[in-house]
Amino acid sequence: MSVRSILTVAEMAAADRAAVEVGTSGEALMERAGTAVADAICARFRAQPTVVLCGPGNNGGDGYVVARLLKARGWPVEVRALSEPSAADAKAAAGRWDGPTRPLDVDLPAGLVVDALFGAGLTRPLDGVAASVAQRLAARPDEVVAIDMPSGVPGDTGNPLGPAVCAALTVTFHARKPAHVLEPGRSLCGEIVIADIGLGETPTRLVENLPELWLPRFPWPSAASHKHERGRLVVVSGDAWSTGAARLAARAGLRIGAGLVTILSPTEALASNAGHLEAVMLRPFDTDVELEQAAADVDAAVIGPAAGVDEDTLLNVLALARTGAALVLDADAITVFRDDPDELFSVLDRDDVLTPHPGEFERLFPGVLKGSPERITAAREAAKRAGAVVLLKGADTVVAAPDGRAAVNVNGSPWLATAGSGDVLAGFIGGLVAQGMDSFEAACAAAWIHAEAAELHGPGLISEDLPGLTPAVLRRLYDER
Repeated sequence: MSVRSILTVAEMAAADRAAVEVGTSGEALMERAGTAVADAICARFRAQPTVVLCGPGNNGGDGYVVARLLKARGWPVEVRALSEPSAADAKAAAGRWDGPTRPLDVDLPAGLVVDALFGAGLTRPLDGVAASVAQRLAARPDEVVAIDMPSGVPGDTGNPLGPAVCAALTVTFHARKPAHVLEPGRSLCGEIVIADIGLGETPTRLVENLPELWLPRFPWPSAASHKHERGRLVVVSGDAWSTGAARLAARAGLRIGAGLVTILSPTEALASNAGHLEAVMLRPFDTDVELEQAAADVDAAVIGPAAGVDEDTLLNVLALARTGAALVLDADAITVFRDDPDELFSVLDRDDVLTPHPGEFERLFPGVLKGSPERITAAREAAKRAGAVVLLKGADTVVAAPDGRAAVNVNGSPWLATAGSGDVLAGFIGGLVAQGMDSFEAACAAAWIHAEAAELHGPGLISEDLPGLTPAVLRRLYDER
């Protein structure tokens, strides 16, 4: 299994140049790219009237190759050109096209449309006829195939600056770009096919969050394992009226494999918790000093779910930090430091994990998300400031480490938009960290498993379902290890 890189536009251009420098011509790369697109189209669509929209650059050159190959396979094809090709390889590809070519206009016929106007490198808004065509195509995505990137979507951000094409299928080359994994770009791409066109390995610290990234180091038990070796996790409960979130996190930590999981509960909430616990243990505390003592010998601690945004939660976080346990901070344990983030950052280290949603992220890292070109940059900056792993939640969850590593989830599930699902995620992370997994990889694995469990259930999912769905996901991973 190999880890799948996500390449910026500059990194992709460097990979192209490196291939040319060792003897592969630009024309050969363009031919391979066009062949991959034509193959993907033929595998998914019946032969039908097709219009290929070609821009002036190499993306347009790929389009001329696609047009020629589809025509050779018996498809009725015509090209609509925005302008004459300007790139040398695109000129050569256009010269080999022997079918009809017309100037681009907004009156596109029924049938399939191949968008080869602009690729991932576009950094300005579409204008003129290209903008009008993009608006028309956004209304008929089921008939659109995009080459590399839907025109109008910048490859490094996924945030269109103006009108943008929406496609049913996008064929890109060598690796995904940030816009293929970040919203709204990801949704505008439809199905994404990554075609191998013979480029070499490209160093990068940004990857897709898939099992290939962390499965080789997943903490499976051995035949000789016992519960004390599988990690000791504690979860801090809220008050008597706010205990359910901690139980969700605790149950998730147990399901993901932690050997011993204990809820540390304020005395007033003991009865509320005791009536709902079985394998999860329960221990009281009433002060931050008692909490520190209760957590003295644990491997990981989760705090924040329904903890309360008050002085007690702040003191409890600082107390847990003194134990040396790896911390997973969620929800209220993040918000409580909004007036003095540096107080929190001063006690964190690389083994700790913060799991904010965008609102919580803004409270702890004001202006960072809004001031960043996209979520990856924001999460990396936050991890650097905090000195800890940051998991920025969303449909395109990003996990970033202080050393610059970052991963983007590509299996997000809409069914996770339900109360308590974040508490389960925090428990998953805590359970994996308690078992000795690297915190960055634990956060990545937890996010992936969380989404897979949600997809197993689908409509009607509530957060209480997630821990019970986890064994099926773990079984599949265990069989694939």
